[in-house]
Amino acid sequence: MTTVPTLKEAVASLIAPGATYEMVEQDVLGQRLRVFRNVPQTLRELWERSSRFAERDYLVYENERLTYAQAHERVRSLAAYLVEELGVTKGERVAIAMRNYPEWPIAFWASVSIGAIAVPLNAWWKSDELAYALEDSESRVLIADEERVALALPLRAKLSLKAVIGVRCKSSHADVIDFDRVTNGPGALARASLPEVALDPDDDATIFYTSGTTGNPKGALGTHRNLCTNVGSVAFARARAALRRGVAPVPLDGGANQLSLLVSVPLFHVTGCHSFLAYGTHTGHKIITMYKWQAELALEIIERERVTHFGGVPSMVWHVLESPELAKRDTSSVLGIIYGGAPAAPELVRRIKQAFPKAVPSNGYGLTETSAVTTTNSGPDYERKPDSIGLATPISDVRAVDDDGNDVGAGNVGELAVRGPNVIKGYWRKPEQTAAALKDGWLRTGDVVRIDDEGFIHVLDRAKDMLIRGGENVYCVEVENVLYQHPEVMDAAVIGIPHQVLGEEVGAVVQVTPGSTVTQEDLRAFVGKQLASFKVPVRIDLRSEPLPRNANGKILKRDLKKDLS
Repeated sequence: MTTVPTLKEAVASLIAPGATYEMVEQDVLGQRLRVFRNVPQTLRELWERSSRFAERDYLVYENERLTYAQAHERVRSLAAYLVEELGVTKGERVAIAMRNYPEWPIAFWASVSIGAIAVPLNAWWKSDELAYALEDSESRVLIADEERVALALPLRAKLSLKAVIGVRCKSSHADVIDFDRVTNGPGALARASLPEVALDPDDDATIFYTSGTTGNPKGALGTHRNLCTNVGSVAFARARAALRRGVAPVPLDGGANQLSLLVSVPLFHVTGCHSFLAYGTHTGHKIITMYKWQAELALEIIERERVTHFGGVPSMVWHVLESPELAKRDTSSVLGIIYGGAPAAPELVRRIKQAFPKAVPSNGYGLTETSAVTTTNSGPDYERKPDSIGLATPISDVRAVDDDGNDVGAGNVGELAVRGPNVIKGYWRKPEQTAAALKDGWLRTGDVVRIDDEGFIHVLDRAKDMLIRGGENVYCVEVENVLYQHPEVMDAAVIGIPHQVLGEEVGAVVQVTPGSTVTQEDLRAFVGKQLASFKVPVRIDLRSEPLPRNANGKILKRDLKKDLS
């Protein structure tokens, strides 16, 4: 009979000297931090290592299929084109704006492998949101699908773009370069290797935009080390969960047997890019993407492609569990269901075990600023503590602190602070906001937590004025600012409404002008013209009386939340 190690024994065996997840201390941007010894040092190295999976399927989308070898050919061609034809140099920004097409990973790996900074843009954004990020990042090249090309072209005159490369554009544009032509057509630059560039682990690699409380998003500046560290953290979490179940962990390099991963979340989020794409690439997974999330289609793909792992945000798992197609499909290949990015009901663990007996449920916590994974909870430990986001990864230091940054101690409530090689450098060209968020290397997350005596973290609330709808961050001030623009709105408060599947939905309480005839539907349409659909309130409570405020003039949102719940 296999002896199952305790949690402490499992962790100790994985990080011991000479073990797969051995850690060493290094100077990282002026801090002495623990780092994984055996993970790739740069994203270029990570990508080049994946060539060992040459004959395996890599990217699957609908009826399209690329092997790792074919993907490497396309990445080399695009990288050569960016450098030789467009003159992209190290540190210049290459924006990527599209759905989860196979071209997304090709564009990403080509960009980071030449030392450019990849700037993934939210494909749900409207033109003003897209324009802000392109202008703020001073992106020199935009690689976008047809819908995003149509939004970007009218803005081009005021941007720093050298070129726009169009993906799957049915309509031809004289000033848009065809992606397929430069990567796979007669004009593609066939190259045996990537263009030469000197890269350091702490070089800038990515800018992921995360909404800010001032209304404009902030560009979180990530390094090669940040993302490569996340690959190690994800692999470590899987290995720990395996040991706790009494089975051998999957090797860090993926091993001989190919696993498959259904990527149901957008690649423009760190979950999709860092935890799914980068980890899956490093370990030789077959990576399947979808045009749009649909539970029934996901189940069809799981059966057809023999998917071993899927997930995303809790709402997606709920959609699958509630689908009438679940009982009709062969889901016996599923070994793991991974989710995070939104509150997950403890009931979800029980439902997963009922529907997928072989699957290991895994919950996690992270931010754009922590390059995805900071804590994980999986396997028997998750079943034991389903209301927790788990333990910090071994390279992360975590504390619960008071307003002055002092530890509050085990069992007490405080704001979660994080330090480690996964924490970003800061916000792109926003030194004041960087200084406010990062103090002596510690990131103040804005999440109110309690850390128990085993180190398991329990999220209680969010200090920042933000809600999370199905994994999408919605900052209340941004929506409130749009509501305030309506001539019949006097006051507004945006609040999260609890939702079993999505975690939260967007709600609002609005004080209207005397004699106003505006309706809830009118205001929802007004917001929808300026913001992405996931930010539009599903319910707006209209009032004629003033909204409740405290002595400092701050709206008492907790009181209003009770009214909307």
